[in-house]
Amino acid sequence: MKLQNTTSRAKSPHGRWYDDACGTAFGLELLGERWSLLIVRELMFGPRRFSDIRASLPGLSAKVLTERLAGLEGHGVIARSTAPEPVPAQLYGLTGWGYAAEPIIQELGRWAAASPLHDPTLPLSPVSFMLSLRTMFKAEAAPGRTAVVQLTIGTAQFTARLENSVLPVTRGEVDAPDLHIIAPAAPPLAAVFYGNEAPETVRVEMIGDADLCRWFIDLFELPAQYTT
Repeated sequence: MKLQNTTSRAKSPHGRWYDDACGTAFGLELLGERWSLLIVRELMFGPRRFSDIRASLPGLSAKVLTERLAGLEGHGVIARSTAPEPVPAQLYGLTGWGYAAEPIIQELGRWAAASPLHDPTLPLSPVSFMLSLRTMFKAEAAPGRTAVVQLTIGTAQFTARLENSVLPVTRGEVDAPDLHIIAPAAPPLAAVFYGNEAPETVRVEMIGDADLCRWFIDLFELPAQYTT
């Protein structure tokens, strides 16, 4: 029996580049345009304004961002909403299906970080760093431990709540965290967590028990690099 093509090529991006029924090919057609996957990354911890997304991706022009947002919205990956008073603003956020792309971003990042060509000293957005913590988290090193950690990265605020060997992260502050980590930007944090830099040498402040600070930092590790 011949399969019926029930989806119009005019309405679906599937097949526009590769003419291939494989889900991997379709995924690249949805997220493979330059900047698309990084825009999705920047929305992983909640909706954001156009200006905030662009500020996190300084190499991205307003024109291209507008085009990518329209494409991702048309494909059902993101949706627009309006922030409430007192400062109404249009927000772009992931749909439930869009949030489901997080494991793709994590595994791609873990795979690429194992390359000897990976350069961890390049610019890094606060969201990118926080997503790296979720990616590089060693769950087996935290059995039975709990901790509430607030991270202030420039003007961005995040809260990580470690419990049952999982590390959910949300935007915003929390009252009386067990540990508060403050940094002027994400790269100094990457140097502390992944480069064994002493916090004070890169202007990172750790407020909390010293043993808890060391233990929390040790929960994250880049993958070993491949040599061949």
